[in-house]
Amino acid sequence: QVQLVESGGGLVQPGGSLRLSCAASGRSLRNSAMRWYRQAPGKEREFVAFISSTGSTNYADSVKGRFTISRDNAKDMVFLQMNSLKPEDTALYYCNTYIPTVYYWGQGTQVTVSS
Repeated sequence: QVQLVESGGGLVQPGGSLRLSCAASGRSLRNSAMRWYRQAPGKEREFVAFISSTGSTNYADSVKGRFTISRDNAKDMVFLQMNSLKPEDTALYYCNTYIPTVYYWGQGTQVTVSS
């Protein structure tokens, strides 16, 4: 049993910043890779960022240099620091992990970038 809950979304102006959080409960995810995905209206869900159990990271080209994924294994949390936000970043953001044979997703947190 794993539950993921995202928070930290909101309305922000272009160029602004937000920090998203994903809290896990049910079991420790310290040995699991974590990912952030997002889904904008009318678009398919897309990969945003990845972090391994030891802190190695990868990013989608669209957010590279602006977003930073991090984790606090002691707290079973993962974060997404989003800087220089653009209107095209507007989406519902989800955290994700995989524990065989189940993919776990949070409920999502809405990020809206608009002036």
